[in-house]
Amino acid sequence: MPTEIQKKLFKKQDLIYRDFNAKLIPTLEKEAFIGVRFPFLRSFSKELLKSYDSFEVENFINSLPHSFHEENCLHAMIIEKIADFEKCAEALDVFLPFVNNWQTCDLMSPTAFKNNPEKAILKIREWLKSEHPYTVRFAIKLLMNFFLDKNFNPEYFDWVLSVKSDEYYLKMMVAWYFATALSKRYEEAEKVLTKKRLSAWVHNKTIQKAIESRRITAEQKMHLKTLKIKE
Repeated sequence: MPTEIQKKLFKKQDLIYRDFNAKLIPTLEKEAFIGVRFPFLRSFSKELLKSYDSFEVENFINSLPHSFHEENCLHAMIIEKIADFEKCAEALDVFLPFVNNWQTCDLMSPTAFKNNPEKAILKIREWLKSEHPYTVRFAIKLLMNFFLDKNFNPEYFDWVLSVKSDEYYLKMMVAWYFATALSKRYEEAEKVLTKKRLSAWVHNKTIQKAIESRRITAEQKMHLKTLKIKE
């Protein structure tokens, strides 16, 4: 029997959007999608967060795994808005093992982690050692979002470089991380490429994504093209 939350989601079903979104996430069956657009999910998540301690929301948060992709996205949106760091981290520890696609993983950018970098970096280091690829992807995304500016430490490059995996969406995140690093810390990130510390595929994908960036100069892009590796 559908839950109350599922009923509300199905009332916002858009089958054309369902088919569109399903094509973006080929790792999931189309039956896993309801077809609910993100603006509604975000407003709904804010509504649910206001009654976070209610039976309905508590039951939803604890009912893992969810049946539909939109439930996972809604769950992620609720978690990222939890202001208390410990509560947010605890909720993420429970939820991350059930994240099964790049979209759910990447939409989470918890403010509690941005506001508590000292605590956040410890959780990130822990998650980087996970055997679950989307937990590791999420950890790298947090390093990319919150630790390439004033909170940067050169050893974080080594943390990401230590991630060895053949998982496509994990390799793509490593490339995305270093492409972003090139736009923010060009000299340090360029050394990773000149020293060929990445696998050939990730190395070339990093250069490709960097060349597509508007935050990297034309001169830098010309140089990066010379660093491509023939596979």
